[in-house]
Amino acid sequence: MAGLTLYPAIDLKEGACVRLRRGDMDQATVFSDDPGAQARAWQDAGCAWVHVVDLNGAFAGRAVNGAAVSAILAAVSVPVQLGGGIRDMAGIETWLAAGIARVILGSAAAKNPALVRDACRAHPGRIAVGIDARDGFVATEGWAETSTLPAAELAARFADAGVSAIIFTDIGRDGMGSGLNLERTAALADGTAIPVIASGGVGGVDDLRALKRTASASPGIVGVIVGRALYDGSLNPAEGLAILAE
Repeated sequence: MAGLTLYPAIDLKEGACVRLRRGDMDQATVFSDDPGAQARAWQDAGCAWVHVVDLNGAFAGRAVNGAAVSAILAAVSVPVQLGGGIRDMAGIETWLAAGIARVILGSAAAKNPALVRDACRAHPGRIAVGIDARDGFVATEGWAETSTLPAAELAARFADAGVSAIIFTDIGRDGMGSGLNLERTAALADGTAIPVIASGGVGGVDDLRALKRTASASPGIVGVIVGRALYDGSLNPAEGLAILAE
């Protein structure tokens, strides 16, 4: 079995790197006020990607932390994927031209699936879909709204669209360190041919080992996003990378 990719998360709120609990903007812990330096630290630790979310943008529906994203792009040579507030083709193309390797469409994917298809056609391999679920149902607009659309159904809509990856986040576990929702992640991965990146709830090495065991039976799982555990020291990046590479 191939190794899994570790995506260290940089969530941007008002220009700083923060971590939330269950997506609550009022429960933001600031870990760094220099996103570029933080991204470089993850690269220097051996991470092959950086995962960035414009939290303010997710609520506003437009790019808000553009300067911070630009600082990250200037600081690293590894590929960067970006989500949060990207709702139209102009926004997608602006970020791809700026150097973002992969754009993540979340709310737009749920509300405007034609945009995902058009973007995949125009930019093959560079469009991912973010599926954020609360109790199995898709949440949008920075997780402020929960729909009646099952996560698996949203994934199925893009089966033949050319999406490069699905980033599946269990909102109830995000930032809590209580472990990934492996059951739902595996079910999603088993039901689609699109590679799935797990997200939400990694608290330490045991969670990564559990993910590896799950991925051995569900090979559609290809990576994991880790945030708070890396920032608060619960997970050493070198140890995490070693476990995922086994």
